[in-house]
Amino acid sequence: MLKRAEEGPRKRIGPFPEPLAALPDLSRRMLHGLRQSMPRVLLPAPHSVAPPLGRMGALEVRLATTPREVKMAQRLRYKVFYEEMSAIPDIQAQVSRRDRDAFDAICDHLLVLDHDTITKSGEPAIVGTYRLLRQDVAERYSGFYTASEFDLAPLLERHRGLRFLELGRSCVLAPYRSKRTVELLWHGIWSYVLSHRIDVMIGCASLEGTDPDRLALPLAFLHHHARAPEDWRVGALPGRRVAMDRLPAETLDAKAALQAMPPLMKGYLRIGAFVGDGAVVDRQFGTTDVMIVLPVCSINARYVNHYGAEATRYAA
Repeated sequence: MLKRAEEGPRKRIGPFPEPLAALPDLSRRMLHGLRQSMPRVLLPAPHSVAPPLGRMGALEVRLATTPREVKMAQRLRYKVFYEEMSAIPDIQAQVSRRDRDAFDAICDHLLVLDHDTITKSGEPAIVGTYRLLRQDVAERYSGFYTASEFDLAPLLERHRGLRFLELGRSCVLAPYRSKRTVELLWHGIWSYVLSHRIDVMIGCASLEGTDPDRLALPLAFLHHHARAPEDWRVGALPGRRVAMDRLPAETLDAKAALQAMPPLMKGYLRIGAFVGDGAVVDRQFGTTDVMIVLPVCSINARYVNHYGAEATRYAA
């Protein structure tokens, strides 16, 4: 889900050169806390390889198991977010050619690899990635990434008995933006959700651009037709909130609104996701973000049947 909803280490993962001065106070406190309490590594032994979560021809989906693989995923994110899209890198990001932050150290990294494309180092190319952060891990450190934009506390408090998973930094290399790659990513996420007994998926999905008035049509459509019921609603932080109800419901052209949305956001809606109340402008990444909330119990049965109740459709 999520950001990036279209988004490394040597012996340990770090350091992380995000431009702290450009972040709101909450984000700076979170990232400072992560630096102070960050584990040296959350990955398995350096030479282990995670079992595949799915396979379609030459494409395989699995979790990263080495710092090198995390670096490769960060390079893919840099290529998509900074070179292809309009994100603004700081100096260290420009030098390293990687998109990275402190949360990379505590997340699992889902990868799609192409075994028909071998890198100079003899490894299959990483062509897609998603970043996954479980609630139990987030609570041991400094919380979820999305808490810098949206007020998650009431949602988490209302559903204290449920297990949350944050999805973010989603991206796919341009030549691989096909149904096959997206299906493998979702197959991997579904396998992960089942393995960790996740109840709710959350994260940011992004509309490209930082002028909410230019995005009035898709924002208003989401507000009027996809806003979460009260029990699942999440509000944007007061200091960052941008109104989404920018057009009256009766004036909306639903077809045009859906055409204006990125495929990932439309995919979330088809699966059964809700959106939060209010959007947030992310000037570093050149996007306007909405909060996605997807309770597993709300997932469209058609998709559960498609991937299999035990995630067996593309099992390797």
